[in-house]
Amino acid sequence: MAGRPVPDRPLAGQESVWDYPRPPRLEQFPGRITVELGGETVASTNRGWRVLETSHPPTYYLPADDFRPGALRDADGASRCEWKGRARYYDVIGGDRVAPRAAWTYPEPTAGFRALAGAVAVMAAQMDRCTVDGEEVLPQPGGFYGGWITSRVAGPFKGVPGSMGW
Repeated sequence: MAGRPVPDRPLAGQESVWDYPRPPRLEQFPGRITVELGGETVASTNRGWRVLETSHPPTYYLPADDFRPGALRDADGASRCEWKGRARYYDVIGGDRVAPRAAWTYPEPTAGFRALAGAVAVMAAQMDRCTVDGEEVLPQPGGFYGGWITSRVAGPFKGVPGSMGW
């Protein structure tokens, strides 16, 4: 099992993901969040949330009402997060593109995450573009986690090769 890595030194205005708590913390995010797929903006909000967890870039959640009608289609399957509870999935539809199981929600999250009930997160890697306050995000590495990397966060980030034991 790999040990804890040496955190990158945060620059002015950055947060270190190594200062985020475990278990994770939920906080409101009043900035602008957008999601684009198939040449369309499928979601846009300034009333989102972010989940902060040690070693992970923030995962952003948007109110389901802030997705374009028809942009979310129920998808098969479910999973369980030890912190947030049982998740269900959506396909995301934009233009002529469908991103299968690229979004998820917690219909009945655990007590500490009740504000997320029905809110939706998306896998940035499966979208054309996701932004936070106008900055295009990079998806969290590894293809499994849903964090969004911006210039506001310093890593290293869980999901890179060798990070399984972090």
